[in-house]
Amino acid sequence: MPPNPPRSSVLIHRINNTSTTTAAAAATTNTTNPRRSPLATCGTHVPDSVLRHHTHVVGPNQCCSAVVQQIAAPVSTVWSVVRRFDTPQAYKHFLKSCHVIVGDGDVGTLREVHVVSGLPAANSTERLEILDDESHVISFSVVGGDHRLANYKSVTTLHQSPTGDDEETVVAESYVVDIPPGNTEEDTCVFVDTIVRCNLQSLAQIAENLTRSSNNNFK
Repeated sequence: MPPNPPRSSVLIHRINNTSTTTAAAAATTNTTNPRRSPLATCGTHVPDSVLRHHTHVVGPNQCCSAVVQQIAAPVSTVWSVVRRFDTPQAYKHFLKSCHVIVGDGDVGTLREVHVVSGLPAANSTERLEILDDESHVISFSVVGGDHRLANYKSVTTLHQSPTGDDEETVVAESYVVDIPPGNTEEDTCVFVDTIVRCNLQSLAQIAENLTRSSNNNFK
């Protein structure tokens, strides 16, 4: 089983007290060039076919950032976990429950997720924007709920490692979100990056365990 995520109190502290520059170096509130791709400057090679999915329109008082995770499992195995819009809590351990309120898993489906205690949120209503099983792309936006991450939209993509190894997957997750009142751009990105990174590390452990189990069954 994946290890417990960092205590939520640490995350709350980080959104209000941070002096570390994160992967949000590409985050911006600059309105002169509002279309941004945070993966373009993340230091990890990402194919152009993937990069285009991570180009966000960044409005005034918004920021965007991205987190990349290498996983020792085939794309198909990782995708089988990520694509389940109805059960994000399978690897997102800051969520304690999820309930689909409209739809059957296709684009336009709405879900309501409830957050573990200790975070500055209670619940979130989220809409499935993209579900592409061929290109391995999933995207959702936050459309309501009791939380501080207004107008949050994320895109997650999966692609095979540039090494060509069928057993290696690169997961990239980028997002754009409003900067909450009383917080800075850097505060916001450090906070959200921390949650996304924990989620992807949990995803890696789950997918790698599934792969090991599958390989053992064929021995």
